Amino acid sequence: MLTIVITATLTSAIWIVAGSGLISKVEEPQISQTEEIPTGTAELTSVNGPTADQGANRSAGANTAAKLIIPVSGVRADQLVDSFSDGRGDGSRKHEAIDIMAARGTPVFAATSGTVEKLFLSDLGGKTVYVRSPDRRTIYYYAHLNQYASGLKENQQVRQGQTIGYVGSTGDASANAPHLHFAIMKTSPGSNWWDPKQAVDPYPILMADSPDNSR
Repeated sequence: MLTIVITATLTSAIWIVAGSGLISKVEEPQISQTEEIPTGTAELTSVNGPTADQGANRSAGANTAAKLIIPVSGVRADQLVDSFSDGRGDGSRKHEAIDIMAARGTPVFAATSGTVEKLFLSDLGGKTVYVRSPDRRTIYYYAHLNQYASGLKENQQVRQGQTIGYVGSTGDASANAPHLHFAIMKTSPGSNWWDPKQAVDPYPILMADSPDNSR
């Protein structure tokens, strides 16, 4: 009896006998062609390469610097001025940095952690510090320092917020306008500190990362 009931049930699910005696097959439900992308799957790329949105996201990610703090004590984000594109040397070159104005002797902090690649005295920058990021792909440049922090030396590891020098006007800076010349430069891990680099505007990064880190 159980076998007969099951057979009848299965048969009725597939075939319907109409009152006229004609037999027609019941339509099977359509299976959706939409497939779920498993959690954790990498971003999809079209056969012709990444979409415009994907390309933009990759570019943004590639240009993102480490989280930074404003590298001069007591300076607020709303006091910063973007002078990255300003001309220098009678217009012969671009500034490619920002000048953070402060009184002479104001502590200068490491904007982010890294290794002191070079302490260098130059005609333009005066007393300068080159700090390279842990992945060696970014160099942070601090110039016109009045003096270095006591004991600061090359190949030294510095942590974010550590004092590395003091605001001054050495090099070609005006004695009446002491400031920190701060630059960010993208480079390659195997490059030397003097090799050509791609300048990155510090202003939007500091504005985004440090709305108020005055100390």
